[in-house]
Formats: sequence, C-alpha cells, structure tokens
Amino acid sequence: MSNSKLSKPENLQVLYEDNHLIVVNKRPGDIVQGDKTGDTPLSEVVKIYLKKKHNKPGNVYLGVVHRLDRPTSGIVVFAKTSKALPRLNKLFSEGKTKKTYWAVVKEIPKETSASLMHWLVRNQKQNKSYAHSKEVPNSKKAILEYQVIKKLDNYGLLEIDLKTGRHHQIRAQLAAIGSTIKGDLKYGADRSNKNGSIHLHSRELAFQHPIRKEEINFKAPPPNDPIWNACL
Repeated sequence: MSNSKLSKPENLQVLYEDNHLIVVNKRPGDIVQGDKTGDTPLSEVVKIYLKKKHNKPGNVYLGVVHRLDRPTSGIVVFAKTSKALPRLNKLFSEGKTKKTYWAVVKEIPKETSASLMHWLVRNQKQNKSYAHSKEVPNSKKAILEYQVIKKLDNYGLLEIDLKTGRHHQIRAQLAAIGSTIKGDLKYGADRSNKNGSIHLHSRELAFQHPIRKEEINFKAPPPNDPIWNACL
C-alpha cells in the first residue's frame, strides 16, 4: 500500500467532531491501532490532527472504540474523553449500533436479498475466519443481511446490515456463498486490487451519543476509484 494514499493530519477525512468524539472516514491501508508492522496508526494521525487544530499543549487523549480491517475503508469512531470511551465501548460491545456496509462482489448472489447465518471459527495464526453452516467447537454465531442494490458491468454492489461483529465476518460470510469481495485474495478473490485494498466500505453508522443520549448518524463516501464511483 503506497503511503501517499494513507491518512495524514493534513488530509484526514473528518466526518464529525464534538467535545467527546471524533468520527473519521478511514482510507484503505490505514491501520486503526498500532501493531507489529510499526506503521503509524490512524489513532496517532487523529491525535496529531487534534493537537494542531486545537493548539493543545502536552498529550491529546484519544480512545480507540472499534476497528476496521486494514484493507477496508469507512467510518471509524474515536473517543476524545475518558467519560465517553467506556460508554462508547459498551454500545459497540453490546451491539447497540446500526452498521451498514457496502461490498463490491464479482459473483452476484442468486437471491437479491437474504439473511446469512454462519458459525465462524477464527484462526489467529492465519488471521482468517472460517464460516461453517452449523455450530462447531470454538465457533461464534455470525448474522448479516444483504441486499443487491446495484449491478455494474462486471460486479454487483451489496448493502449489508451487520447484525453481529465478528472477525472478518462480512468477508468470510460472503466468500462462503461464493460472492468474494473484489480484491480480497485472503478469501478467494482471483486478483488483488493494485493498492492492496478490498472493496468493502463501512458506509453508515448510527448510535446513541454517549453523553447527550440522542441518536446520531454518519455516512461516509467510499474511496475515489472508478468502481466505487460507478456505485454512487
């Protein structure tokens, strides 16, 4: 993934900010939290952005609430206060968020809309999840609903309503029905995308504001590339 296309403080796509949280549109290739690669995580980029924007001396508080896979794009929420972080963590862990994703697939599912239920087993070593049609040892139930919302010349656009938040859930479940996401080599795509991304995007997110208690809703534009642009 070329570094020129990653998020930096000066090109950060901020969707929303208030005293308690900041919501950004993650580019494919951004890593949300630091890992063994040592690459600068999005959380650090957001901290530098906030420090500059608000002329803050000293350290900036920022809490990571949830993650998106590195090759995917879309909405990521960070907490700006220690009051908001545990409340946001609770909302996400209890599934009190409405998450909508877009996925571009080569093989369009036969049914234009359906609910998928699998039991996923995560292989830590391979960093991959395997979908099973019935419960097996160490598996977690995974549910999503999809709808085909656009047909392009060679691809289809699916809108996905995520009901559970499992490791690589959308990627594994779509692959299990033969509709691998474009560019997703790990789950059976025949070729990668040039920039190492996959065509999976966290499009919309709604939840109750952790402090004000009102419903808030965010929508993120997908990355600027010919296929995503054809989906709009």
